[in-house]
Amino acid sequence: MRRNKTRLKQTTSSIYQSVFTLAAVLSLSISTGVLAAGSHSSGHSSGGHDSQTKMMSDKGHGHGGGHGNSAGEPGKASEASRTIKIDMIENRYSIEAITVKAGETVRFVINNKGQLVHEFNIGTPAMHKGHQKEMMMMVDHGVLEADKINHAKMKMDMGGGKTMEHDDPNSVLLEPGKSGEIVWKFSKAGTFEIACNVPGHYDAGMVGELTVK
Repeated sequence: MRRNKTRLKQTTSSIYQSVFTLAAVLSLSISTGVLAAGSHSSGHSSGGHDSQTKMMSDKGHGHGGGHGNSAGEPGKASEASRTIKIDMIENRYSIEAITVKAGETVRFVINNKGQLVHEFNIGTPAMHKGHQKEMMMMVDHGVLEADKINHAKMKMDMGGGKTMEHDDPNSVLLEPGKSGEIVWKFSKAGTFEIACNVPGHYDAGMVGELTVK
């Protein structure tokens, strides 16, 4: 009986993964023209009645606990040397390569102009791989849908004192039409990634290069 339940759970996870991947690919083909309009005509403003700005610089740790981020640490807005505005579309970022200086603090303003839930996450490939498993758990528990976040379920216990609250300071998870902010201090030189770890999105190409010199 236990074996059948385990097999059913694995099958369910595989189905969700396929659904998210298919939705991402379909939306990518639909929104090719939207990308140009969103990047140029609409600008990068985080205002508007559909935006919900979320500051992540002083947040605690939810399901990921920050993952021991080697890319740096939460920064102070007052110390930010510049602001980088990025739009998220299916399945890419309006800026896919970023270069910053070691020791620099940067304010990122992120707008989800796509039709699906997307994430902006600063980390290493290994960190993203681990985070993708957590995001899959959010799908399995009904917290995360293709175009919706069920916030009421985010306090669900994942074990080990962790919840499904997506409040890591290096990441924002946004529904369509929403916006958020991250203030991040890049402590040391290295090559990192910005990535969306919603199931299927990273594999569909929603990843960019972040170079710290």
